[in-house]
Amino acid sequence: MKIIPAIITAAVTLSLTYAFSNKLGNIPPLGNLLSPQTGFWRNAEPIGQRPHEEVVLPGLSGKASVWFDDRAVPHIFADNDADAYYVQGFVTARDRLWQMELQTMAAAGRLSEILGPNLIRYDRSQRRLGMLYGAELAVKTMMSDPDTKTAVTAYAAGINAYIATLTPATLPVEYKILDYKPEKWDIIKSALLLKYMAHDLAGFANDLEYTNARRLFSLEDFNLMYPDFQDTLDPIIPKGTAFAAATAKATAPPDSLLAVDEAILKFKMDKPNPENGSNNWAVSGNKTRSGAPILCSDPHLGLSLPSIWYEVQIHTPDMNVYGASLPGSPGVIIGFNDQVAWGVTNGEVDVKDYYRMQFRNGKQEYLFNGNYRPADLRIEEIKVRGGQTVKDTVAYTVWGPVIYDNTFPDKTTKESFLAMRWKALDPSNELGTFRRLNKARNYEDYLEALKFYTCPAQNFVFAAKSGDIAIWQNGIFPVRWRDQGKWIMPGSDSTYAWQGYIPREELPHIKNPERGFVSSANQRATDNTYPYPLYGQFDLFRGERINQRLAVMNGITPQDMMALQNDNKNLFAAAAIPLFRRHLDTTSLDATQRSYWQLLSSWDCVSNADSKAASVFNYMWNSLEDTIWHDELRPKDTTILTYPQSTTTLLLLLRDTSFHFLDNINTPQKETLSQLIQGAFIATAKKAAAWEKAGTLELGKVRGTDINHLSRALPAFSALHLFTGGGRHIVNASQKTHGPSWRMVVQLSDKTEAYGIYPGGQSGNPGSPYYDNSVGDWAAGKYYLLHIFSGQEKDDAAIRYKMTFAGK
Repeated sequence: MKIIPAIITAAVTLSLTYAFSNKLGNIPPLGNLLSPQTGFWRNAEPIGQRPHEEVVLPGLSGKASVWFDDRAVPHIFADNDADAYYVQGFVTARDRLWQMELQTMAAAGRLSEILGPNLIRYDRSQRRLGMLYGAELAVKTMMSDPDTKTAVTAYAAGINAYIATLTPATLPVEYKILDYKPEKWDIIKSALLLKYMAHDLAGFANDLEYTNARRLFSLEDFNLMYPDFQDTLDPIIPKGTAFAAATAKATAPPDSLLAVDEAILKFKMDKPNPENGSNNWAVSGNKTRSGAPILCSDPHLGLSLPSIWYEVQIHTPDMNVYGASLPGSPGVIIGFNDQVAWGVTNGEVDVKDYYRMQFRNGKQEYLFNGNYRPADLRIEEIKVRGGQTVKDTVAYTVWGPVIYDNTFPDKTTKESFLAMRWKALDPSNELGTFRRLNKARNYEDYLEALKFYTCPAQNFVFAAKSGDIAIWQNGIFPVRWRDQGKWIMPGSDSTYAWQGYIPREELPHIKNPERGFVSSANQRATDNTYPYPLYGQFDLFRGERINQRLAVMNGITPQDMMALQNDNKNLFAAAAIPLFRRHLDTTSLDATQRSYWQLLSSWDCVSNADSKAASVFNYMWNSLEDTIWHDELRPKDTTILTYPQSTTTLLLLLRDTSFHFLDNINTPQKETLSQLIQGAFIATAKKAAAWEKAGTLELGKVRGTDINHLSRALPAFSALHLFTGGGRHIVNASQKTHGPSWRMVVQLSDKTEAYGIYPGGQSGNPGSPYYDNSVGDWAAGKYYLLHIFSGQEKDDAAIRYKMTFAGK
């Protein structure tokens, strides 16, 4: 009988051997992951000072060195630009390789290769957006510009030099967990990263939802819900600024009205986060204590670990630039050099239109100007881990790719073929702009740099030691007739095409205004006297708060600007609460409800992390908004519609307390605003009581902020439940998973004084002390003094270790 235990032991041993050597479903081979020689243990980094490193690499033409400061920020010194970008690629890959590759694979629609069949739909969507197609065109343009070619080629060589040093033991831990290896870095990956950002910032369009709304509602109601301009306006270019007459005009076709008899669209578009935005501003030296301009920038994006940004200084004979770089792209995106500083906010302008196409012979031919012409068919092969390769045929038309057809998003929707015209898919070289900004010395250099910029629409704020401050809304925007691009257009007629572009010199801009500051916070660029229609979804109250504060401030210091970036005043709430007060019957409330009304009505409208009233207001507004719009805009069928912006709803209520959408179309009685507010508050008081009982009523607890690992599947690698204030419509735009991704304040005095922070750390390695070391300070609103080295500070106490590089 002894043979039975022996057989069992052998079977268990064989099973464990198989399990530890092979991937089981989504579980990696545990033997490799847990191995003392090659497993995740090898990714732990020691705390404390590192030894000096000397690295010999192919591809360097000379010598270079990197000083790492007390936060592991690399300060790169090289004798020429090519070597500087080579080293930047090497050290960035050393800290962020997995992040760099994952983001570009996401952009290219290749996540199924490493994550399996659940990502097939996402990959198909990315391919149909034309991300890889657009990146291919961008590479050709970048390679035609000698400066950009030098940067991307050297940067890629540095990344590949680092990849060549990796062994199974030194692979970043995510490769071990997911059981795959990095591939060689090609220049197209840098282009894909920029297209990924273009989609994140200029991929938002409501054409499908607006088309449905226009078929269901009158034009009057449509314009009420989705107006071009709000009643209240505080634009980037001050109201009353005179604009010259437009030199380019668009002529509408005679039948440009929407064909209301066409089918309602049932599927939903995949969109980036509508909260993507930013703040930036620059104040003249006339308003600062030092007499020097101060520039501030804080882009609002999805928060993740590793962070979207990587801090770096690059010093060569031609430049000395410091700031936030995008891992995977050479140079600095938001930052400053010895003479100037710049920052960017999302312009929010819609540069994406959809066209309904008529095809025959499957996807072979489409109707255009009375004749059928062949489509360019691109076969997209999507490799799937653990499954068969999926092939998707994407038809390209004169407008661009057909992103929705009878096979996508599924085979049951039977929707029309929809082609997309998106400016981001045209040849472009946005890196050319940032390359030139990195070296800019004055306003003229700044203007020259902006000429290379295409998409996404961005507001570039600028300040120089010469004293100049300026802002331009930049990008290439189509000349449209009124309402063109709000709705799906017929793709068989060339008269519906964009009729040229707004001349660059006629884009909204201002230099050295009398008020002594320039600013943007994703609000409209101009008032309604601007001669070109620019559509989009624009914020209001953040920009209004910034402008209010800057208008009354004098003797401004960098610390004042840090406080403004962290400002939690909620002007949206300040406008809404008096409306609540006028319509709420407090005599009918019970004791518990009255206590929450007292909390809300006495609130100072500052959404600090410990504010209970902020949580009450947020829930009440969302409840009221949903009560107003749900019956009309969330129909029982699958028609896809979108709510008006919250600012639109609030301004409607302030102007007309009896507009007809207040009535619930599903009930026989006619509801009033007072009834809706009463109901919303009673529901809010009930929810608030439950939160308070659980001890989570404070804003920082009931909402707080989560910074998830980029995989969205590894909570141990995330920073969760951060105690944060701020929110929508607030200068400090911190939200649940979204917010200020890099805060920067730069005073352009004789010796530049700069401060910054982002929610993460320089390393992408969860085993590093520099993985999330800045998260707590970021949540607390703190900043770090940025070390700007000239190369003479070799013994500075902030320098923790060095690397020297030499070519073979």
